[in-house]
Amino acid sequence: MNATIITYLACICFLFLFGKIFIVPLKKVLKLVLNSVIGGVVIFIINLVGSNFGFHIGLNVFTSIVVGILGLPGAIILIIVKLLVL
Repeated sequence: MNATIITYLACICFLFLFGKIFIVPLKKVLKLVLNSVIGGVVIFIINLVGSNFGFHIGLNVFTSIVVGILGLPGAIILIIVKLLVL
C-alpha cells in the first residue's frame, strides 16, 4: 500500500517535470509559427499596396519568418533589399 502511494507520487512528479521541460520550447515554436503567419499577412498587404506601383515581395517561408521574427523592421528590410536588388 505504502509503495503504491510512493509510486503514484513519483509518477506525478515525473509528469510535472517532463511537462515543465517541454512546455517552454513548445511555447517558443508556437510563437514563431504565429509570428510567421502574421508576417505572411503583412507581406500580402505590402503586395496588395505595391501592386499599384509594380512592387512585389515574394511570399515564402523565409520572408514570412523574417517579418515574423523582426516585425516591422523586418518588413522594411525586405522592402529595402528588394529595392536595392532591382
